[in-house]
Amino acid sequence: MSVPSVPEPVVSMSGLLPAVARAAQIVGHDDDVRVLPEEVTALGRVPQARMWEFAAGRTCARRAMRALGLPASAIPVGAHREPVWPRGIVGSITHCPGYCAAAVALEQDLAAVGIDGEPHEGLPDGVLEAITGPAERAALGDPASGPVCWDRVLFSAKESIYKAWFSLTRTWLDFTDVFVTVHSSDRSFHGRLLEPVVDERAPAGFDGCFVVGAGLVLTAVTVARAGPLRSAASRGREASG
Repeated sequence: MSVPSVPEPVVSMSGLLPAVARAAQIVGHDDDVRVLPEEVTALGRVPQARMWEFAAGRTCARRAMRALGLPASAIPVGAHREPVWPRGIVGSITHCPGYCAAAVALEQDLAAVGIDGEPHEGLPDGVLEAITGPAERAALGDPASGPVCWDRVLFSAKESIYKAWFSLTRTWLDFTDVFVTVHSSDRSFHGRLLEPVVDERAPAGFDGCFVVGAGLVLTAVTVARAGPLRSAASRGREASG
């Protein structure tokens, strides 16, 4: 597989989302990271590094909400450690070493959002086999066949799909419950839910986009309320073509 190059050092979660959504991200350090008291109540005592990640995620979420013209409200922790968004908002938060992002949209525009950020490096030994089936690995091909770590792209795609799924169903989804096909030509992917995973609250499949650059893999999935929604990246590719 090959993938269109991405200018270093900037990659953006915003380009993977439809126009009705907003995203904010932190690359490296940010002195303006803040956490609200009602957000840390359920977090308990955690290492300082984890607290910074948590605060950075909430800071990104509030910045994204402000970009959408909404109040920068608190985002507490739910029973499953998930972000509890203000009424009428759907969203997702991700963080990995050196990167944090959040994406939000109005519930009237999108049913769900799922985003993920990962370091652009191969998965540890045995992880790909644990999260995929033989047919899925065959479709992926050799994950080390070029400059892109395709196993990490697939892993990140599954993470984004899981977050969107959980937002819709409030139930768990195993890595092997979804078959992901990555399309390198247009930086997209499709996740097909496998039997017996069925839930009338969620679609049978999820479509998303990815970008690779600056040492990161970013993926995003959105579920529209009605009709397909194209990402800003896909609109740009069509305009440039």
